[in-house]
Amino acid sequence: MKILKIDGLCKNYPSFRLQDVSFSIDSGTIMGFIGRNGAGKTTTLKAIMNMVHAEKGKIEFFGLDMKEHEHEIKQRVGYAGGIIDYYKKKKISKLLEITARFYDNWDADVCQRYMKLFSLDENKTPSQLSEGMKVKLSLVMALSHRAELLILDEPTSGLDPISRDELLEIFLYLKSKGVSILFSTHITSDLDKCADDISYIRGGRIIYTGSIAGFTGSETLEEVMLRQEKEAFREKLDI
Repeated sequence: MKILKIDGLCKNYPSFRLQDVSFSIDSGTIMGFIGRNGAGKTTTLKAIMNMVHAEKGKIEFFGLDMKEHEHEIKQRVGYAGGIIDYYKKKKISKLLEITARFYDNWDADVCQRYMKLFSLDENKTPSQLSEGMKVKLSLVMALSHRAELLILDEPTSGLDPISRDELLEIFLYLKSKGVSILFSTHITSDLDKCADDISYIRGGRIIYTGSIAGFTGSETLEEVMLRQEKEAFREKLDI
C-alpha cells in the first residue's frame, strides 16, 4: 500500500520553483529525502502537509485526498519541522497539554516514555533547552499520538552522534511496528543505517526516487551525491 503519494507537485516563488515533484512511500518503510540547501526539501514537506499551498499537484495519504480529508489525515500523521521556537517561556508540560488537545489518539503514557527516553524535563521551558534538546522535544510531540506516518524535517540536526544513533534506533523500532517515516537530512550516513529508499531533489526537481541500492551501486550515498552535485555545478560554470 502507498501510504503517501505525491504527483506533479508545483509551487512557484519569485526566485524558486518546485517543478512536478512526484514520489511515493510504501507502508512500513523509511525514505530519506536528500538534496543540498535550497533544493526544495522543506518547501516540499510543507506543501505535503498543506502548510504552504501548491499551485498544482495531487497529494494522497492512506489513499485519501489531502484537500478533502485534511483533518482525518493529520490525526494519523506526525510532523516535526525542526526546533520548537514558539511559546519559549511556557513550561514544556503546558506545551504538551496544549498539543494533546489537537489529537484524538494522544497517548500520555507514550509521551512520558519519550520524555524520559530523551531526558527532557517537563518543568523546563524551550528557552532553557539546547538546540539538540529542542529537536528532541519536537519529536516527542510528533511521536505521542501513535502516528502511522512520520514526516520529519532534519530531525537529526543539532544532535550529537550518540543521540543521532539512538534516534535512528527508534526509527527502526517504529518501522518494525509498521510505522512509515519520511525524513530530510544532510547526513547521508544516517540514511545508510536506516533508510530503505531515497528521494533526491535538486533545483526543485526530483532527480531520483527509489531504493538506495539502485542509486548508489558500489559507491556510498555521500560519494554519489557529491559527484552529481559537482557535475551539476560544473555545468553551471560551463567548464
